[in-house]
Amino acid sequence: MSQETSQWLNEMILVGFTEKRGYAWHYRTELQGDESNHYPGAIPVEDVERRLFNFNVDSRPVYVMTAAGEYMEVPNRQAMVTSDSEDVLGIFKEGYQGHSYSEWLLENIGTILDDDLGIGSAGLLKNRAQAFVSVEIPDSIDTPEGVTFRPNLLGATSFDGSLATIYKKVVTQTVCDNTMNIALAENGESYKLKHTRYSGMKIADAREALAIIHTMSDEFTADVARLCSMKVSQAAYQTLLDTLVPIPSDDGRGKTVAENKQTDITALYKSDARCAPWTGTAYGVLAAFNTWNTHVASVRKGTPRYIRNQENVLSGKMEKADALVLETLAAIA
Repeated sequence: MSQETSQWLNEMILVGFTEKRGYAWHYRTELQGDESNHYPGAIPVEDVERRLFNFNVDSRPVYVMTAAGEYMEVPNRQAMVTSDSEDVLGIFKEGYQGHSYSEWLLENIGTILDDDLGIGSAGLLKNRAQAFVSVEIPDSIDTPEGVTFRPNLLGATSFDGSLATIYKKVVTQTVCDNTMNIALAENGESYKLKHTRYSGMKIADAREALAIIHTMSDEFTADVARLCSMKVSQAAYQTLLDTLVPIPSDDGRGKTVAENKQTDITALYKSDARCAPWTGTAYGVLAAFNTWNTHVASVRKGTPRYIRNQENVLSGKMEKADALVLETLAAIA
């Protein structure tokens, strides 16, 4: 059963800058308790430490019970265990090195970035086996084409083997909370570190790889202008749709699913406020597919959509989906 219930999202996910972008979709007044998880401005670092990263994850030996009922230590294995509740988050070989949430997601990000940025969101996922922190500029940015966005640096790590420690440049469109990567036609920039004993963050390298977050606004603005200038005819759009969402010739569930997906994407592209203002351009096409993936695509039972979207961004799945749309469109054009 997923740990990310509505109660979990209202306690273990902190949301900042609500004066600029409003409340998160999962906000429930009755689940807030004595202290709201929403902040009108930046989330104080102290609150992230106190409310989320207020425990350690320690390495413990692993034992198994023998046939005689005695315990035997398993060689070359260690368990990552929470210091407060004794939850086992993961079991690894001896060479695994956990990355502390406080050090790797607060201290290191603070060292990479300058002082006029603030924490826009922070959270714990998967029974605290994953954690993330997003750092943003205070104000949203408007492009001449009418796109409003917020550049941010997303840092995440895990103690269950699901994530390397990653720092990734992403952009959130405030009108629909979609996330796109900088340099949309290329791979989004990121800085990854494996959980090994010899992993160490070289701050100079990270700064060089990610640059300063303020440069992201110029990069994304240029991307939007370029994509909005690329005209897409109705015929090209339909060819793209048929290529990425082919409809099987045989009747059955597969055909129905594909037809419904085509219908939903087209409705977003032509009628939805998150996409329709840019219909007839490459940006409008990308926005339609990205919005469908973010807000319409089916979600595995027991996994909240917010968590699925976060995982897709961190794993690079969303990035690959965006890139496929643009690559296919370029081939057709």
